[in-house]
Amino acid sequence: MVRKRTGRQVRQAWQAWAGAAAALVLAAAGCGSSPSGAAGGAAAGAQSPSQSTRARPSGSAATSAASAHGWSKDRLLSAIAKHPGTTHTAKAGSLNGLVGAVFTHDSGGDHFCTASVVDSAGQNLIITAAHCVYDPVTGQGSDLVFVPGYRNGETPNGVWPIVSITVDQSWKDNGNPDLDVAFAIVQPQNGLQVQQVLGANTLGVNLGYQLPVRVTGYPSSGDVPITCSNNTTQQSPTQLRIDCPDYTGGTSGSPWITALDPKTRSGTVVGVIGGYQQGGDTPDTSYTSYFGDQVQALYARATG
Repeated sequence: MVRKRTGRQVRQAWQAWAGAAAALVLAAAGCGSSPSGAAGGAAAGAQSPSQSTRARPSGSAATSAASAHGWSKDRLLSAIAKHPGTTHTAKAGSLNGLVGAVFTHDSGGDHFCTASVVDSAGQNLIITAAHCVYDPVTGQGSDLVFVPGYRNGETPNGVWPIVSITVDQSWKDNGNPDLDVAFAIVQPQNGLQVQQVLGANTLGVNLGYQLPVRVTGYPSSGDVPITCSNNTTQQSPTQLRIDCPDYTGGTSGSPWITALDPKTRSGTVVGVIGGYQQGGDTPDTSYTSYFGDQVQALYARATG
């Protein structure tokens, strides 16, 4: 069973929207702008993740947020050690608020991939799998939206139209599985960028093959996200692997987060479901392109 998302499945999702577009009326304010098709990035002079500004709770607010859910760094690591590779429904709240489902047009249709907010100087960047947003045969997807925190039809963190997409040329040319990664800029809502509202994970590159990570994503068969923690292993010099059950179609683009800090409600993204077998041919094993120098260069293009 091909699961995460094949190019054929993504094309079908885009085509389904295109066929119905003439009959649709644009939905609620903030959801109706059609994203442009041009690839590109934020304003010139973008800073690296460590330099740019990130929205975070501070002081007693941060402490209260951490104590409210009871998760410390030690407890997260302990959970991985005691229950590795156990998948369950992700709880609603700030720890999963940076992850969202990808839809065409608005949240009223079917979601087909997953994305998450990543730190940038423009505070407007998300990361997903390249095969979610760009098909080497038909080109770039259009009229896509990112819905962070989506759950059972509710959109607590807004609907953010995708206005530009950056993928590597080798993905455009031949679907290179070693660079099945995409960065996308989303349109501000009510005068605010997505990172100002939600915060962001930091991009991590060249961090090695064996890392404790948490993977959260949206199976297209349901309306709530799932999450699982386990240690990554090396699939090849250019791919990572993780064993977590039930990651079916729609979970492509799900972020692999390490060094998750409950106080800042964020961590470091070191992968997205994709890459080898476009994320994996079985629901219980997932892959990601290794985040190395080429992903760093792609990030620089997206934010430069």
